[in-house]
Amino acid sequence: MSTAERRFTVAVVGATGAVGETMLAILAERQFPVGKLIALASERSAGGDVLFAGRKVDVHDLAKFDPTGVDIALFSAGGSVSKEYGPKFAAAGAVVIDNSSAFRYDDDVPLVVSEVNPEAVKNRPRGIIANPNCSTMQMLVALAPIHREYGIERINVATYQSVSGAGRSALEELGRQTGALLNFQEADPQRFPVQIAFNLIPHIDDFMENGYTKEEMKLVWETRKILGDDSIQVNPTAVRVPVFYGHSEAVAIETTRKVTPEAARALLENAPGVEVVDERKPGGYPTPVTHASGNDAVYVGRIREDFSHPRGLNLWIVSDNIRKGAALNAVQLAELVAKEG
Repeated sequence: MSTAERRFTVAVVGATGAVGETMLAILAERQFPVGKLIALASERSAGGDVLFAGRKVDVHDLAKFDPTGVDIALFSAGGSVSKEYGPKFAAAGAVVIDNSSAFRYDDDVPLVVSEVNPEAVKNRPRGIIANPNCSTMQMLVALAPIHREYGIERINVATYQSVSGAGRSALEELGRQTGALLNFQEADPQRFPVQIAFNLIPHIDDFMENGYTKEEMKLVWETRKILGDDSIQVNPTAVRVPVFYGHSEAVAIETTRKVTPEAARALLENAPGVEVVDERKPGGYPTPVTHASGNDAVYVGRIREDFSHPRGLNLWIVSDNIRKGAALNAVQLAELVAKEG
């Protein structure tokens, strides 16, 4: 059977979660060559069903599942699940594409953005490929073309991250708090440490000894690994905002060679996965609601020279964190694996 004719047995681990459901939808949308689709979840979520390509698929208990025969396994069930079951699937012959942070910083696991370093998927000695953090991913889809042409020495980035990045319970909390406050009731924070509705929280993930959070340090570690350049300096601040879907980033870069806004715009207009929305008028810029939510592209606008630095450039980068930031990239990596036959 030729590569073009081959169909694959695909397992989606965490199939009942927000990212898992989106993975199933994107597999169908992009007509991935699925011969057999296996939906897996924890014992608590097993026994139900999920939709794939217009039909219902039974959800099986991951703990009781034998991975023998699985070709590609897409994991989106959290780091502890990935650490326990990812190596088992890989040992059984599957290529594991993991959406958690469990393997991202291991030297023998490639960390891949499909538009940035697709060639890295082939170097997977453990049979595992890591999907980057959503905020890193959208930033590098936009910055990689500039780095390759002009060199990036330093990145200052503030992320404005939607609640969907914290899971279904966070979505529910934003909705519940919004309704309560509009009815003059208390917000009652449970999922977040303080009220998220009508508020901003400069705290995502655990605090580290250096004062940054782990979410912020992911931008440092992952940028260097994906671009293969440990000299890049990254100064991040991560903020949770009361938006349901779509992360936004205010990015200021300092380049080795000066890049004009016009040159950067031309590069980005030809970059895979990028859509430039950059008009100097009201509404001439991307937002998570009007552009990113439900769409695949990384949108870039507000491209302008940083007049405080001789080689500085500012950009505004927006993307759907569930689609491109997680599910879509995982499926794109699976497509690269499938092309290998």
